Order: sequence, then C-alpha cells, then structure tokens
Amino acid sequence: MRALVRTVDGVFEVDLDEEQVLGAADVEVEPESVSVSLPLLVAAAAVGSTVIAVVDRRPPLTISNDAGRTWREAGGGLPPGRAIAIAWDDPDFAVYAARNRLYVSTNGGVFWRALALELPEIEAVALTA
Repeated sequence: MRALVRTVDGVFEVDLDEEQVLGAADVEVEPESVSVSLPLLVAAAAVGSTVIAVVDRRPPLTISNDAGRTWREAGGGLPPGRAIAIAWDDPDFAVYAARNRLYVSTNGGVFWRALALELPEIEAVALTA
C-alpha cells in the first residue's frame, strides 16, 4: 500500500509496507472536506461503514464502525494528528499522520504501528494502490 503525503516541502510518495519514501510526487493532496463542527478531520471508507475523526484531545481519534451512530475513542499512545486516510477497499486499513510521522493500522484503529521514516511537517495524506 502506498500513501501520498503533503508536507511543507511538497508531496512525497511513501511505501507503507517497506517503510520507504519513494520520492517526490507531482500531484495535489488535499484533506477530505467534510462539514462537521467537532472533529478536526474526518475520513470515511467507501466500503463498509467505518468513519475515523481526528479530534483535538487525548486520545486523538474517535472511530465509528456503524456510519457515525456510535463512537469509540482510539489512539491513546498517538501524538496529536494532522491527517487521516482510510483505504477505499479495506475499512480496517488506515494511515494517521502526526507532525512528521506516519502510523498504520490494519485492524480498524485498534492498534497503530509507527513507521520508522520521518518526513517534513505533514499537511495531508491520501492512500493509493
């Protein structure tokens, strides 16, 4: 799985499996715009009913697996968030961006794994195939 990560120094393509920056990418990456007043950012899966919201508190995430009917807190060990993306074809796969680090969850946000690489200050993230 690959991610496009917008930073203050441009957009980079990152291989999440190999934990490598593949290089600069000549594409635009904008945070998904959703009209909600509480969360800072929201990502939703195209399949299933998973919604993840980045909030300005500890823990920094709230996750719904029933399209927003109920929510649970998540990410107790994560730093404050900058961006979130959920895989379009797998609602259990998500990437979370802090200031200059990426975190990957393959189980719907229950556990998060930090990638070893560090990037310039992150502004947005998007998943690609």
